[in-house]
Amino acid sequence: MTRDPALLSSISLSVVAAVVAAARVNTMSSADPEKALATAEALPVPAGGRNSPPASTYSSDEKGRSSQVERVDDRIEPPLYNAHVDVSGVDERKLIRKIDLYLVPWLSFLYLLSFLDRTSIGNAKLYHMTSDLGLTDQQYLIALTIFFFSYSIFEVPSNIFLKRLRPSIWLSLLMLLWGIMMTVQGLVHNYGGLLGMRWMLGMFEAGLFPGVNYYLSCWYKRSEFGIRAALFFSAATVSGAFGGLLAAAISNMDGVGGKPAWAWIFILEGLVTVVAGAMSFWIIQDFPDTAKFLTEAERTVVVRRLQSDDQYSAAGENLRWHYIWRSLLDWKTWVGMLLYTGADGPLYAFSLFLPSIIKELGYTATPANLLTVPVYTLACIVTCVVGYIADRHGNRGYLVMLCLSVGAAGYIILIFSRNAALSYVAVYLAACGIYPTIPNIIAWMSNNVEGSYKRSVTIAMFIGFGNINGAVSSNVYRARDAPWYTLGHGIVLMYICIGLITAVAYWYFLRRENARRERGERDEIIRGVNEHRTDLAKNGTYDSVADAKRDKGDEWSGYRYTL
Repeated sequence: MTRDPALLSSISLSVVAAVVAAARVNTMSSADPEKALATAEALPVPAGGRNSPPASTYSSDEKGRSSQVERVDDRIEPPLYNAHVDVSGVDERKLIRKIDLYLVPWLSFLYLLSFLDRTSIGNAKLYHMTSDLGLTDQQYLIALTIFFFSYSIFEVPSNIFLKRLRPSIWLSLLMLLWGIMMTVQGLVHNYGGLLGMRWMLGMFEAGLFPGVNYYLSCWYKRSEFGIRAALFFSAATVSGAFGGLLAAAISNMDGVGGKPAWAWIFILEGLVTVVAGAMSFWIIQDFPDTAKFLTEAERTVVVRRLQSDDQYSAAGENLRWHYIWRSLLDWKTWVGMLLYTGADGPLYAFSLFLPSIIKELGYTATPANLLTVPVYTLACIVTCVVGYIADRHGNRGYLVMLCLSVGAAGYIILIFSRNAALSYVAVYLAACGIYPTIPNIIAWMSNNVEGSYKRSVTIAMFIGFGNINGAVSSNVYRARDAPWYTLGHGIVLMYICIGLITAVAYWYFLRRENARRERGERDEIIRGVNEHRTDLAKNGTYDSVADAKRDKGDEWSGYRYTL
């Protein structure tokens, strides 16, 4: 790239003037951030003001604002998406409400059906499924376990297909197929048939949860994603409450058509899923840059606001194995897998065995199912409240640690309690610790990964690994340990402790990396701007900041990780 000497001289003078102006703006930034940001729009002020380390060629604030290099040389600024489109008539707040209405309710309903379908076997067990199929306790646990293997194996491929295909096609097809598997599960007559249906159910359900979380992250800014993920996931808590009520109601069909109550639970829930899958083809929307329910101006606003939040890939990204390898080699992916496992293992143990745990406290099948309803209702409320607080005030890491601590307290009580009432209270603590943690971890991990394909693979990997541990947690509540299940509660507590330790580690390393970027240790070389900084060659050399953003994603020096 050639440079005009006069232009370079002008830029140098601009930088000097900007440094002087920064001294005036710096005090304003702490008192009135919004006014300071508005001032910064007109001045090339480093994010750190007078205290910005001199070693940093271009630095940014904690949300990854544009660097000094971008401000002083408009020729290397990322191009404005759809610059020819007039967006002056778009009300951003109304646009977000419109997106919420089109996306969140239906997707939450689909996840309600998904969680209902996978955990209904716990309710069916209370209505003599094991005796009718001649299952031993070990065979029942294997039937639970096999679901998680297929569920985990197909999550990463499914997320890649979701990005390559239209969500309206891929997610609808998955729902239709797992609804059929769920219905057929009510027609099995032996252990082998149940195993086959559980494997197929896991394979087709695999794409929904990681797929929808990735899909939602492509629509919302990082500070908006948490509450949407919480609302979506709260469908799991609603399904827990609704599942108990539904199972109690369906049990009255025992003997209808020669089928036992447990078979009707599978058949009716499966048929509802089939219908929902067929409807989803017309209801589920595609990605922001192609969504048909938005006007061109609205699509442009959505993409621009995401790019302003350092989601530069929002305008579209071609599949390159380079992006996928970046996910596989990123330390955050592997630490996140352990972190998510610390919440996901307890989640499945809790949801699959809560009816049995309550039953062993002295209640019969239907009252045991009904007593799960208030537990899940409270968990749903707490999940949404935590999601809102995390978006509003940040500090997702602290909230993860707090929720896991509450869950740990619940399981400590369950381990040592020999009083039914106290154990029932502890179940509430466990639910309020486990359920809010899941969407908060997903939002936290998603906030810290940029690049469409990288984020899709990362989300699928840590969710998939967590679900493999669902295979372990589904085997920890053995019939011979009833009624207090001390071993099962102890193993779940171990999982929570793993999650708590890795949450602290994840937070610490993100904070350390942000500090390194503030000091300028991760700055790239931008040709024609700071080529003399040969010490930065290890961070990469690019023609423009836009190229650096596009290639490096969240590893770009201006990107700041969410703590």
